[in-house]
Amino acid sequence: QLQFVESGGGLVQSGGSLRLSCVASGFDLEYWAVGWFRQAPGKGHEGVGCIRQSDQRTHYADSVKGRFTISRDNARNTAYLDMDGLEPGDTGLYYCAAARIDYYCDGPPHHLEYQYEGQGTRVTVSS
Repeated sequence: QLQFVESGGGLVQSGGSLRLSCVASGFDLEYWAVGWFRQAPGKGHEGVGCIRQSDQRTHYADSVKGRFTISRDNARNTAYLDMDGLEPGDTGLYYCAAARIDYYCDGPPHHLEYQYEGQGTRVTVSS
């Protein structure tokens, strides 16, 4: 089955940091752009940011710009989301997904343009 497996979530105090990982299963991540998304309780999907496959440029939502960093290690078939300065508003289920062309990572990603999303990892930020 083609999907991602996310890990690294947990409970953290406001101002803290977490590193999330997502490992691609069943496909070679090197040829795909990767998007990170989150869904807060009772809310819709929000594109947190993405990283292109060709040049590894990144794009972020304004809400996380300067606090979150996306990277990738193609040799490990893994993408990462480093989150610093966490706020209660960052609480939610975080998941990653892939887009076959970099066109879909030309700004904050839209979840309908991505595929192979995993089950996600939950992040809770306490105040």
